Amino acid sequence: MRRRINYSLIVGLKIIMVLIIFSSCIPQKKIKYLQPIHEDSTNRAVFTTPVYQEYHLSVGDNLYIKVRSLDENSNNFFNNMGNDNRNSGYNDASIYLNSYTVDPKGNIVFPFIGPVQVLGKTIDETQQIVADVLNDYLKETTIIVKLVNFNITFVGEVRRPGEYKIYQDKINIFEAISLAGDISEYGNRNEIKLLRMTDEGTAMHIIDLTSENILESPFYYLKPNDVIYIEPLKGKQFAFATFPYALLFSTITTVIVLLTFLNVK
Repeated sequence: MRRRINYSLIVGLKIIMVLIIFSSCIPQKKIKYLQPIHEDSTNRAVFTTPVYQEYHLSVGDNLYIKVRSLDENSNNFFNNMGNDNRNSGYNDASIYLNSYTVDPKGNIVFPFIGPVQVLGKTIDETQQIVADVLNDYLKETTIIVKLVNFNITFVGEVRRPGEYKIYQDKINIFEAISLAGDISEYGNRNEIKLLRMTDEGTAMHIIDLTSENILESPFYYLKPNDVIYIEPLKGKQFAFATFPYALLFSTITTVIVLLTFLNVK
């Protein structure tokens, strides 16, 4: 009778242990990027990268504008960062405070020149507009225009959530994710939610990073002020990122102790 009880106990514990382990491990399919469409195939060798859509300025955007001229007095006059601000340096705060904000009418107010309409223009178009305006006052000038508020925000299952400033003209989804330390093992890579501001409001797009098709997606490149939310996988609280050897050995040890105790009895 005791042998039958011990045998049933062993079988029951083994079944429970196997169910726990195999139901809790995260499969590779859920965490691998850029998987081929068909499981029995390999990745394509060539992808058609989507054309980057230039960002068009909207109300509230901040622009850093630098005027380079042969006349030093003109430089100090037209640049926000003149002699009075040399000690502030070129850190994020000083650049932001000395930037030009697109007002509700779509203008930036430039020193001496007055309002300049830039709403809906790209950075290159804005640079040319400012240069054309200044050519009436200065000769042989060089204009530098940069978008100050190019920020990407990560929330959810990333290793370092938060807002990140982008110091380049464009950035793709993988470059941005690397800034946040990659998605954690428990992040749902199949349904990344991309929140993007539009003229009508906030639009939400679903991105699948496990598919190689992301390389040809119109959302491969990010836009200023995009918010990326990574949901946790279902059953995260019961999942294991790696095989739980410690739990396995602990369970085996517990079974041996129980059996020994029953035999002694």
